[in-house]
Amino acid sequence: MIIAIDGPAASGKGTLARKLAEELNYAYLDTGKLYRAVGLNVIRRGGDPDDPDAATDAANVLDYNDLEDPELKSDDAAQAASKVAVIPEVRASLMAFQKNFATNPPNAKLGSVLDGRDIGTVVCPEAEVKLFISANVEVRAKRRHKELLDREEPSIYQRVLADLQERDERDSNRTTAPLKAADDATIIDTSDMTAIVVLNKALRIVAEKSDSD
Repeated sequence: MIIAIDGPAASGKGTLARKLAEELNYAYLDTGKLYRAVGLNVIRRGGDPDDPDAATDAANVLDYNDLEDPELKSDDAAQAASKVAVIPEVRASLMAFQKNFATNPPNAKLGSVLDGRDIGTVVCPEAEVKLFISANVEVRAKRRHKELLDREEPSIYQRVLADLQERDERDSNRTTAPLKAADDATIIDTSDMTAIVVLNKALRIVAEKSDSD
């Protein structure tokens, strides 16, 4: 089974995807890490993230284990990710990586859970379960603000709020794979829900789909 989870930043989709994969013993892919991993690999090879050939070579040899690197959270990885992400060949290679992960999950897992912004609409439109996780932007900003403070990183709530509003606008209006719920996705608003309530709701949806099949 393929479970596609989409939604805006700080909606809770990553937390849900990880816990859902743990509960079901499925493979989990945080697609947001892919471009960071490619950018970081280019830097470590001594290449330039702006160089299409170097970036494409790094994307073509990307390994699932690369996504566990703690350095993916670094500013260098973030900066490199923004550069490699605009290269069409890199995007094509990572699209193939995601599709292969979904249909051939690693470690002999019986299913896969992928989270991102276009999984149910572009990457895996054939997914048996599609969830779109949302929450109002003020709630999401509070979550992200707390997350940064918990990691002992500087954070100003109003700045976090403005960044999320800008990101929502950009993601929703981009011409390629805009952020939107698939027509057959179940939309879950997590604004007033705890993580465990969201997880239980998702597990019920998966169980119902499994029973119907």
